[in-house]
Amino acid sequence: MTGYDAVLFDNDGVLVEPPAHETAVEATREAFEAVGVRDPDQAHVDDVVRGTTVERLREMCAVYDVDVEAFWRARERLDERSQFEKFESGSRALYDDVQSVTNLDRPRGVVSNNHHSTVAFVLDFFGLRHAFDTYHGREKSVESLDLKKPNTHYLDRALAELGAESALYVGDSESDVRAAHRAGLDSAFVRRPHCRDTTLSVAPTHEIDSLRELAAVTDA
Repeated sequence: MTGYDAVLFDNDGVLVEPPAHETAVEATREAFEAVGVRDPDQAHVDDVVRGTTVERLREMCAVYDVDVEAFWRARERLDERSQFEKFESGSRALYDDVQSVTNLDRPRGVVSNNHHSTVAFVLDFFGLRHAFDTYHGREKSVESLDLKKPNTHYLDRALAELGAESALYVGDSESDVRAAHRAGLDSAFVRRPHCRDTTLSVAPTHEIDSLRELAAVTDA
């Protein structure tokens, strides 16, 4: 597919450095403690950090006899706060090739599994609001867990908002590639340092080492 109507980007690992695993673990442990669980099973902590589902979350909370909504509110609040702190301290940075996306002469958007409010923070903090015509992250709700990529829910919303029929989705994970293809889109897998050696079981349409390569990809 060429002549894309739009180009969509993942956020973490594509526009900005991904959150450190240790930071996400700490925020999750704090969330468990906030609802009275002082020593959660490490497997449960890891499950939340890696990306749990609604069903698994409910099963997990049942083990500790804690309210699902209360735990998830605490987790989302603490996880988002930890991300803001890392950006503000300079521990997480914007990739140096992001400004090149403004050279793409078509509508652009961001579609992320991160919180919608966190994506908004990133765009404002790094002065990128002007670079994108729309952005979509997930709501801070239990239900949003089953809408994350590779579900196409937020990609579909962005495409509808842009009025685009064809688009290229740029990501850094297999779930990004799968979501793009499920939505009928081409994909570009960007090999950042954290995914340089990743082996994919589904082939992306394009593989790139820098966002600067997108102009050639979209104009081909």
